[in-house]
Amino acid sequence: MKISIGNDHAGPDYKNAIVAKLKSLGHDITNHGTDSADSVDYPDFGHAVAQDVSQGTADFGIVICGTGNGIAMAANQHKNVRAAVCWTKEIAELCRRHNDANILSVPARFTSIPQAVEMAEHFLNTAFEAGRHATRVDKIACK
Repeated sequence: MKISIGNDHAGPDYKNAIVAKLKSLGHDITNHGTDSADSVDYPDFGHAVAQDVSQGTADFGIVICGTGNGIAMAANQHKNVRAAVCWTKEIAELCRRHNDANILSVPARFTSIPQAVEMAEHFLNTAFEAGRHATRVDKIACK
């Protein structure tokens, strides 16, 4: 599976742990994130990941910032992108199962690194249920 990942200054350690785990599982990773704790602008990284997902060069995306919200807001501006902020593995599963989310957004200041890795695994291993949920997902985009 091709995964695009991006993060601001709140997430380098999270990104590195997620990337290590996903590579060990055989996933192909595109890294758009910073490796520094120096302040950067989260939209730059959210847009890069969302572009990969929107254009189909990545199957899924993972974005990371302090709250997970700002970077998700930036990603959600792209056509066919559904970025979901998650803070538990259960929410990560449900956003895939019910909302067909294609980008996981991790709040680095409110989750631990092991939680983030676990969320990424559950997110990527959960299928969209479709059915009654597909009608709802089809109503999300205004673009």
